[in-house]
Amino acid sequence: MISPRWLVAPQEFKGTLTAAEAAEAMAKGVREISPEVVLDVAPLADGGPGTVDALLSGTRGERRVCHVHGPLGQQVEAHWALLEDGRTAVVEMAAASGLTRMEPTPSNARRASTYGTGELMRAALDAGCERLIVGLGGSATTDGGTGALTALGYRFLDVHGNPLPPGGGALAALARVEATERHPRLGQVELMGATDVTSPLLGADGAAHLFSPQKGADAEVVEALEAALAHFARVVGDTAAGWPGAGAAGGFGFGLTALAGARLVPGYELVSRALGLERRVLLAEVVLTGEGRFDRQTSLGKGPGGLARLAREHGTPVELFAGSVQRDEGLELDLFHTVVDLSAQARPGASAADVLSEAVARWTVARLKSGR
Repeated sequence: MISPRWLVAPQEFKGTLTAAEAAEAMAKGVREISPEVVLDVAPLADGGPGTVDALLSGTRGERRVCHVHGPLGQQVEAHWALLEDGRTAVVEMAAASGLTRMEPTPSNARRASTYGTGELMRAALDAGCERLIVGLGGSATTDGGTGALTALGYRFLDVHGNPLPPGGGALAALARVEATERHPRLGQVELMGATDVTSPLLGADGAAHLFSPQKGADAEVVEALEAALAHFARVVGDTAAGWPGAGAAGGFGFGLTALAGARLVPGYELVSRALGLERRVLLAEVVLTGEGRFDRQTSLGKGPGGLARLAREHGTPVELFAGSVQRDEGLELDLFHTVVDLSAQARPGASAADVLSEAVARWTVARLKSGR
């Protein structure tokens, strides 16, 4: 008798479990009930946290550590990777400028900067990489990538020729950009922004309105950041503002494209190719995935949404385990065969890993009883 084969490919549960920890918990839940199931475990990423780990697991390489500035200027330790080809570097902006590095408050949402990500990029350029992939997800920032570009030698000046202070709020005073002192190798590498969303820079689904509230912005700050980003786009030329992914990482996608000539690519697709996910989906009877919150962002380029679409093309059912479900307009429930809301199953004293593992175990029992 051929044992069933299931693919376990969750993304991080932001703030509680890394993708690898979530995958381990889900695999444990299956094995406790049905040890005969062959599990193919592939922690997922989409340009956000875990992208370096996912690419290293798929292609191997070397992890490097730097001391850089966090989103509020504090010193932090962050890593980047040089892949095994020796020419491709991967920088994960969340490592230096991620939301886990900052308390989300209105004031912090205005002034959070991507400067530390630029320092990681500079380290990769100094190491001689020929292709530089910047994972644009999990950010604490809404500065259009200007902090990172400042670290790479760009100057963002007001009408008096003074450099702007850090943060997206300051972009309202931008008068001109100087690039004469930008890093000499920036124009020599293939620069790619790996986006975790397809959002444009501006509007209801843009960087300020859709994402800055989770970074601490209140209604007043959201509007201020929207206006500042719109002004930024007018100053540098807004051709790329409507491109899918321009709004990723607080507009970092736009800044990289408009000023540094980057090419935006869906982060999920980049990781999917590295991990060989299409082949692994084809071999699986069912796919188990997960994320911290299932909401309308899931279908805007997030890993579980991309995986579900891939599986649907091949007729493979996908089961989603979410830390919570935000049933707002635009939620694509039909992407998944089943959606399990873990917030309804939490119990006092249980860790996030325990709740996830127990939920997967219950689902496994139900699947085996149904004969599917």
